[in-house]
Amino acid sequence: MRQIVLDTETTGLEHAQGHRIIEVAALEVSNRRVTDRYLHRYINPEREIDEGAQQVHGITLEFLQDKPRFEGIAQEFLDFVRGAELIIHNAPFDVGFLNAELARLDLGRIQDYCPVITDTLKMAKNMRPGQKNNLDALCRHYGIDNSSRTLHGALLDTELLAEVFLAMTRGQESLIMDLGAEEQQSEQAAFNPADLVVLAANAAETTEHEAYLDSLDKAAKGTCVWRANATGSSAEPV
Repeated sequence: MRQIVLDTETTGLEHAQGHRIIEVAALEVSNRRVTDRYLHRYINPEREIDEGAQQVHGITLEFLQDKPRFEGIAQEFLDFVRGAELIIHNAPFDVGFLNAELARLDLGRIQDYCPVITDTLKMAKNMRPGQKNNLDALCRHYGIDNSSRTLHGALLDTELLAEVFLAMTRGQESLIMDLGAEEQQSEQAAFNPADLVVLAANAAETTEHEAYLDSLDKAAKGTCVWRANATGSSAEPV
């Protein structure tokens, strides 16, 4: 399935209080590789930006004044992400804001377009219980350079999250290889020995084999296991 790493920046923390999306970025991942396809848009929220939020992302209302409203980018955004698995860090936050924006336009929910949504924060908590699992902490853990992340930004954060997600799921490649090996073993197990054609030794081959057994029996001082089995002896092999 095609995957889209997604992030948003907003005017505040609670969409239920009327806060809006001001930036959205979506980065495509295909066959565990980041492609050159992405969507990045700034959005005029038509409302003030909380001071705390602005300190996090550095986006001002003045900068957004000439940007389109969400309704102006909604169809383009949905066309880009449609049918993909969404990869989001702290998915309930972004999904809540996206659904609030779509509801204002009577466009349903993001789950109607992208039924599979993977929360990398939840994944990280399961893999690293009791540790910090924000994006900066995960970048440090997986050795990903995030030195340019002085402020939160949707596009940069999707690029970093894509690297983090691929690092977190790297073991899935070996799992696929193991499954392939199991299928091969299953095919081998289905082989029927009865299908073999047995060719009897001719007289010359039988004589040569007996001479070889005689030499083994002499070297083993009369305890050659093959000679013993052939004669019905109870001697033990050395």
